[in-house]
Amino acid sequence: MERKRILITRILPALAKELLEGAGFSVTAWDEDRPMTKEELALKSKVHDAVLVTATERIDKEFLEACPHLDIISQYAVGYDNIDVGEATRLGIPVGYTPGAMSDATADVAFGLMIATSRKMFALHKSILRGEWRFFRPTANLGIELKNKTLGIYGLGRIGMEMARRCQGAYNMKVVYHNRKPNSEAELELNATLVDFETLLAQSDVISVHCSLNESTRGVFNRKAFSQMKPTSIFVNTSRGGVHHEGDLIDALNAGEIWGAGLDVTNPEPMKSDNPLLQMESVSVLPHIGSSTVESRNEMARLAAMNIIEYYKYKVVPHIINPEAIT
Repeated sequence: MERKRILITRILPALAKELLEGAGFSVTAWDEDRPMTKEELALKSKVHDAVLVTATERIDKEFLEACPHLDIISQYAVGYDNIDVGEATRLGIPVGYTPGAMSDATADVAFGLMIATSRKMFALHKSILRGEWRFFRPTANLGIELKNKTLGIYGLGRIGMEMARRCQGAYNMKVVYHNRKPNSEAELELNATLVDFETLLAQSDVISVHCSLNESTRGVFNRKAFSQMKPTSIFVNTSRGGVHHEGDLIDALNAGEIWGAGLDVTNPEPMKSDNPLLQMESVSVLPHIGSSTVESRNEMARLAAMNIIEYYKYKVVPHIINPEAIT
């Protein structure tokens, strides 16, 4: 029987290929330090039975119509807004993903961005490089403290829960959250309170975004939302850049409607080097490194590989987005 052929579309931790080859698959791993073009991805996928992709590949209707033969798509990410899941389901292609692998790593980045923004760390570091640290100025470079403040979580899932634990443990922060449904674990453990979106905006000293990107969340943090936040508040986004409207965020910061912003995600990505956010005193921006730890990326590789291995072995995808695709 011919071995199933698996395409890995980016340079990933070696564990993914090792697991797949150890399970008897024929693996082709993209080895160039750049994303595949749309044409390259479709061309290579046509001669493989399954693909292990990252969130940077567009698995849209056009791609799926060109590759309806695929047995499974395994996503090396927790988000999957790059995949037309509805079309994949229609074609009977299960889509796996890697939830939980990056919860601690991403929560650490959100927590760090909150602190860095509250104390203007990124901007003040750059001031040293410009030779501007000359003498003590008692009323200059002032930040704000976080102890006993209110943390608002937009999307209280695994990552949001870890962020809330850090904030409450370190700063005794009160936790409010906005979700599609209540999170009983958070309410029991952290005394978190479910609130509507307007209340989240009005009450929070820090808003940390941990939702998926979909039609209901796209652009939800816009000028209207920022105008309802406290002028001393911090906006943190480590989910997807499309959740906030970047132009509106810039306007809100310039108008003093919010204190600052900590971003690990931008819209578009990568952010251009002349973006005005990069020059703002109370803004901290990172290049989408939420899951960038050895431990997290290895676990993502393991989960993504196991989704493929167990599908072929047992017809079960351990972490699946569209279980209805498996008949």
